[in-house]
Parts: sequence; C-alpha cells; structure tokens
Amino acid sequence: MGGKHFGAWRWVAGVSVGGALALAFGGASAADNAALAACDGPFATVLQANAAADARAYWLNRQLIKWPGTDAAGGAFKLYYSASASLHAAPGARVSGADGLLDLARFDGALPADLAQRFKFVGNGAVLALASADADAARLGGVLTQQIMLVHEADDGTVRDATTLQIAGALDDLYASATNAHDLGVSVGKQSGFKLWAPTAQRVALCTYANGSGKATAITAMQRDDATGIWSARLDGNRSGQYYQYLVDVVAPSAGLVRNLVTDPYSISLTTDSRRSYIADLNAASLKPAGWDKTPAPKKVATQSDMTVYELHVRDFSINDNTVSAANRGKYTAFTEAGSNGMKHLAALSKAGMTDIHLLPVFDIGSVPEQGCVTPAIPPTLAPDSEGQQALVSKTQATDCYNWGYDPYHYNAPEGSYATDPADGAKRIVEFRQMVQALHKTGLRVGMDVVYNHTFIAGQNEKSVLDRIVPGYYHRLNAKGAVERSTCCDNTATENLMMAKLMIDSVEQWAVQYKIDSFRFDLMGHQPRAAMEQLQARADRATGHHINLIGEGWNFGEVADGARFVQASQLSLNGSGIGTFSDRARDAVRGGGAGDSGLQMITQQGYINGLVYDANAQAGARPAGDLLQASDLVKVGLAGSIRSYPLQTHDGKTQQLQDIVYGGNQPAGYASEPGEVVNYVENHDNQTLYDINAFKLPRATTSAERAQVQMLGAAINAFSQGVAYFHAGFDILRSKSLDRNSFESGDWFNRLDWSYQDNYYGTGVPREEDNGKDYALIKPLLRDAAIKPSPKDIAYARDAFRDLLAIRSSSTLFRLRTAADIKQRLRFYNTGSGQVPTVIVAHIDGAGYAGANFKSITYLINVDKIAQRVTVAEEKNRRYQLHPVHTNMASADKRVALEARYDAASGTFAIPPRSAVVFVEKK
Repeated sequence: MGGKHFGAWRWVAGVSVGGALALAFGGASAADNAALAACDGPFATVLQANAAADARAYWLNRQLIKWPGTDAAGGAFKLYYSASASLHAAPGARVSGADGLLDLARFDGALPADLAQRFKFVGNGAVLALASADADAARLGGVLTQQIMLVHEADDGTVRDATTLQIAGALDDLYASATNAHDLGVSVGKQSGFKLWAPTAQRVALCTYANGSGKATAITAMQRDDATGIWSARLDGNRSGQYYQYLVDVVAPSAGLVRNLVTDPYSISLTTDSRRSYIADLNAASLKPAGWDKTPAPKKVATQSDMTVYELHVRDFSINDNTVSAANRGKYTAFTEAGSNGMKHLAALSKAGMTDIHLLPVFDIGSVPEQGCVTPAIPPTLAPDSEGQQALVSKTQATDCYNWGYDPYHYNAPEGSYATDPADGAKRIVEFRQMVQALHKTGLRVGMDVVYNHTFIAGQNEKSVLDRIVPGYYHRLNAKGAVERSTCCDNTATENLMMAKLMIDSVEQWAVQYKIDSFRFDLMGHQPRAAMEQLQARADRATGHHINLIGEGWNFGEVADGARFVQASQLSLNGSGIGTFSDRARDAVRGGGAGDSGLQMITQQGYINGLVYDANAQAGARPAGDLLQASDLVKVGLAGSIRSYPLQTHDGKTQQLQDIVYGGNQPAGYASEPGEVVNYVENHDNQTLYDINAFKLPRATTSAERAQVQMLGAAINAFSQGVAYFHAGFDILRSKSLDRNSFESGDWFNRLDWSYQDNYYGTGVPREEDNGKDYALIKPLLRDAAIKPSPKDIAYARDAFRDLLAIRSSSTLFRLRTAADIKQRLRFYNTGSGQVPTVIVAHIDGAGYAGANFKSITYLINVDKIAQRVTVAEEKNRRYQLHPVHTNMASADKRVALEARYDAASGTFAIPPRSAVVFVEKK
C-alpha cells in the first residue's frame, strides 16, 4: 500500500493493513490539518459508496463457509475482496473492482460438532472450504478488513449468484484470544492508554479533546495487534478529565467504505448527549463521594429467596416530590436528601423488610436529551377522560425528559440526564455513587435493570456505536443479514464471543466500581444460558461475594425453543440459580394475560378480582372450574413454582407442579430451587394492578374494597416462596390512568405521590399509540370518580403493605432456602374437589429451621367479598396466635385482630373478607 492515500490520512510506504498512520502534527501541512479536522467532522463519511447487499452466507470459522439455499453442483465458488469497497457482482456479468480472490472447494465432510451446534439454525446449502494456505490467519485478517463477496460463477466466469457474508464465526475463530483482554477502553496512570476491538477496521485513529465541547487537540494513529484485532494507543501523561473519540475506517455492508467518528463501546462516562467519551480512572479518589470505600452494602440477603425488591425509576422517584431541592428532582442526587418524602418512604420500606431497590435502566440511554429536554405543561383542569393530556405528552415525546430507558447507548456509563451537569463526565460517576451510597445507608441494596439483549439502534445511524466499529458482528442477523428486531429494537448477539464479553465486562464493572448488588436482565431469554453462567462466575469472583441475578426468561423470537442456543429462559435455566419472572401465578392472580386488549381486559377476571365469585357486568357466567384452576396456579406460585413439589389439585389428583399445565402447553412448575423464580403481580410493564382491577372489579366495588384487593395481591406475592418483586407505588395504589405502556408517557402518567394524597387515577386517557383502540372502554372508567381512592385508602394500603413486608421478613419460613425445604415443610390444606375455592390455606413447619422464629405458621388468604370459615382437621389442637404484626396497635387492617379466629378443638379458622391472616405457634 506504499504511498496510497485515503482522504487526508497518509500511509507509510509498505505498511500493512495493521500498520500505523503516519500523522505528524508538528507541521502545518494541509493533510495534517485535514486529518485533525476529521475529529470534529461528521459522525460518518462515505469514502467509497457501494450498494447494500444481502448477507446470505455464513463464514463459520476461518476455513469453512456455508451458503444456505445454494446448490454446490456446477460452476465455481470464489471469495472476492476489495480494500476500497469497489466490488460489483451482477448476475450474468463478470465480477469487477476486485483486489484479489480466494478459491473455495466444496466441503463434503461433517461439520465439527461445535460449528454444527452453533449454526444449527442455518438452512441447508453448499458448504465450502478455503484452501489451507488461504485460511492462514494473517492473510484472512487482511481480507476481513475489506469488502468481501462470495460468488457462484458459471463455467464461463460470469456471476450466477453473489452475496456477502455473516462473519461472526470467522472473527470468533481468528480472534478468540481477544476475550482475555482486561483493559479494553481507557486506562489511566503515568500514561493514558486506549484499546478498541475493531478487527475489520482498515485504520483507526484516536481523537482527543481538552474538554467536552472544544475542538480536537490531537489525533493519534492506533496500532493493530494482528493476534487479537485490538487497536491501541498510548499518550504521555495522565489525561484524566479530557475526552476522546475514535476514527474508524471500515467497510459497512450497508454503505461501502466509511470513516466513522464514534465513541468507545467501553466508555465509562461521556459528555452531554454522549458526544464524546470521558478519560478517567474509576478508582480515582476524586470520583468517589466521601466515605465511599467504607460504606458497606446491607447484609439482608443470605440467599436469593431473601430478596424483596422495589422496582423504581430514577426520575419517577423525585420529579414530583416538592420536598426535594429543585436542582435534585429527577436526579441521582435526590436519593441523598434523607429528609425528603421519597427517602422517608424508602426508609420505612427498608425498616419493614424491603431488601433491594431495582432501578430501571441507569446506563447511558439514547432516547432522552441530556440537556434542554422539555416537560409539557398540562392544565390540571382537563377532564379525567380528556384526550388533551396525552396529546400534549405525545407532542413532545421526542424531546421531553422522560423514557423508561430500555434503549442502551453505552452500557458502561451512567445516564447523563439523571446527573445535575451532564456536560461534566465526572458528575454522573460521582452522583451515581452518591445515590448507591445513600440507599445502602438506608439499609437497601441496589439492583440495576440491564438491557444487553438489544441496542438503541444499529447500522450507520449516528447513535449506533457497536455496529459502526465492527459492522455485522455485535447484532443478531436474519437469513438475509438484516438485524433481528424481535425485542422491539436491534437485537444483540450475545452468542458471539465479544458481545458476551462486553456484557460480562459491563456487569463486572457495575458490581465492582458502583457496588451494585443485584441485576435484573431485560429479555434474558434472548441470551445464552452459558453466557449468563460465565457472567455469574465472573461477577462473584470479581466482588468476592455472590451477585444476585434475575431476569425475564420469556421464550420468543428467532431464538425461541433453543433455535440458536440453550437460552437463559424459564424452562432452560433450572439448576442455574438464576431467577426468572413467573407469569403463572401472575396471570391467575390478575386474570387474563399481559397482552389482553378490548373486552378481554374486563371479562378475564382473576383470583383476587372476582373470577366466578364476584363477576362483573360483562364477564358473564364462568364455570366454577375456572376459579378452581386459578386457585391451583396461585398455589403453584406460593410453592415457588418448584418442579417436583406435589400438590393436590382441584380434581383430587396429586401432581408435581411440572405436570400441571399452564397456558395450554407449558409446565406450571419450572424452577429447580426457590431462588430461580421471581414472583410478581405488577411491574413497570402493562397496566398497574390498580388499573387492571379498575377494568375487572365490578363497578360497585368501593374504593376501600379496591385497596383491600390490591393488598390481596401483595399478600400472595409476599407469602410466595422465591424472590418477591414489587413495582414502586404498588403500595400506594399507583395508577397510570389505565396506561398499558407508559415507557414514554412522560412524568404526567408516571407520577408518584409520596405525600399519599393522590394515586393519579383519572388524569386523562393514556397515550393513543398504545391505548387508543380501547378508548371506548377506558373513558367511562376514568369518568367514574368512585374508582379513585381517597387519601385514607392510600394510607391503608401503604401501612398494610408494610405489615406484609414485616411478616415476610419475620421468618425464613416465607423464604425457604431449598426445594427440599419447601417439599418437606410447606403443606396446602383446603384443596381437592371439596375446597372453599376462594380461600388459600397453607401450613409451614418451622421445627429446627434456622431463622424460623416460630414452631409453625399457618396463613390464610380469603379473596372473597364475604367472611369465610374453613375447617382443617390436621390443624386441630394447635396453640395458634395471630402473628404479632396483626395484634400490634399500629396494624393497618384492624379487622384481622377483631374478626380472625382459630378454634383448636375443631381446627376451624374464621377470616374476614378480602384479607390475609397469619397464625403462628411460638416455640
């Protein structure tokens, strides 16, 4: 490549693709100035345009290629390449613009087992092999930096068919040693080091900036390590406080040869709107709040089933709290104001037994302007069923300050919109740590909701990072080479080594540098179980203690049913110790399914809101068997969804939970151990439980009764074996005015009121985009003022919820450690065909059990609107008393102490309507 120029970047004569840029900035040549100017140029520059092409072939490893749908008979297969992306391969014509080619031979042997497994989803077709010399790593490394085209030629040399290739398999084979690199990103000491994995790049340069907004001060050529594909540069001195970007010349299949100005995937912080990456050492004292190294995490969780979680959005927490300083509302620093209403609320939850706060995504996200975002002014005088509120929210949704944050931009950097000054890369680091420190001091562990299953965007988009550095590698592709989007966004491919490494490195950083105690993985079923187990081992090793992992194990999309790998999904994770959210009891408790719309939202009542025993006007007559089946599924949840737990079902049979059918074709019991199940009845997704009950409860249900129904859901969750998970505001009857998907519904529909005066029901119809088709059902409900709770109802729910937390935390019997413990100690009574279907009765034996604190416990949950009496012969002659929480003067539900009774002679329990009652035998 002697003397060849690409734009203003000059090459040393004879330097290979992996060589260095000859950039001398001591002089003032036009080329030098132009090179530096590129650091302040557009995010992408097309150096040689080329039409986008399908990637229908798979480069499996350094030697083998598979082209599904292609017959290997006749003609010849060749792999052409062009450094300048000038290839053209039109059917019927000869290939033009090639710098060279590699010959391919038909491969008739069996694929190696690892390749056959990894690429089992690839359709039938020709398998081709490179000659052994062509498969030489050094040569292939150079070829993979160029435009490549696989061509099936006719005997006369004309093109029969042509495609580009999906190259992840080849890159993972050639550069597997890159997974051992422990210093990707920036490192700071006496020198400042930078490392970027970009094996397909032709050239990479480092742009550095004195601050977050000024022009570049230097551009430095980076050196390529041919063994790993990692580019590196070192600068003299400690550059902490400065900023950087990379200039990457790379062939993008969608565009041609491009020069991308891009931030670091391993950025630890950034300037406003993620324009530049921040240079710093996370161990520096200046980035740690006072006492950071000496502030311990609470020791509340000995085993995963001890976790009781409150899921909270950073902005929701304080933006509506006028007891927080104006500058801190909606920010990390709001958590440092211990005297605010919000922090008093969290402190009370902690005292009652809450163990973890799980924060909705707090890594850098792509959807919220970090400065200059707007908050629409919504008149409070608009009618409860008005479309005006949502219209104002929707009008500004692209520029407002709100999003849930499931749109990852940089995985390793804190989100800037929650910092008091997003322009300062240090602020978000320090303030994030202040938030964690404040929660730890309040007795609450801190969990992060993480989203490694997709990125905000891919391709050559400005907010695409990974795909502009190694095009076509980090994302999962379909059979034509387009990015899969089953998760709603651009799916990542954590089955590829370096995407899995990025995920694992990221979790390790958050756990070590920010003292994150637990992680909740969004759409974890799109990730391999093997990668999650590697992540677990790494995080535990790095921190010196167990890091709790839970996630959504839903089974869908292009990876469903193990199509590409063994998934980290509900039915595939058993035995791993990693928890997944259970929809079994959730659906039975609430009624219907998460995706219901139209009349289904009303007619599909659940166990706590009237199924059969209190039908609403539109539900119609339902068979008694529906209620009995729902009761069985509630018991499944209470037993921790343990596969082998035996339960007498409503038909009188005793079955293991894995043999009870859920959803038509799935086992109701799927966990091997209680820590592998996360029990919940409400989270940020879908309607809140209060709103679901607005649809399902009979309209005549009073607001006080609605609060009682909400606490029935809380009780079932609190008493279920496994992890208990609650959505913030659940305990104060949170409403989103019937919004089924409030991810960008702004502050208006996501508000929390820590003064306990309002739950924001009836504050306008929710956004039309997700709810408009149901406005005819929604508007009459929002107009009904009787559904809206009073402050008294909210206060009751708040206090009753804390009572339930206190009961759960009072005994390990509600948090049994193993499946064997559950099978040995938990018994359900009032089962079979003769049961009272609206009453759950469970007995837990505490004899000799560490932390039990009681000889035994029997709890009863009566979902009926009338009082019930249940006789259990096995419970005769016990020395039961009401749980001390019930008899405390401050107990929220006074009915229990006044009306709940146990008769030892007959074993009969009397319990009030819509109540959860716990009886204990003291040791």
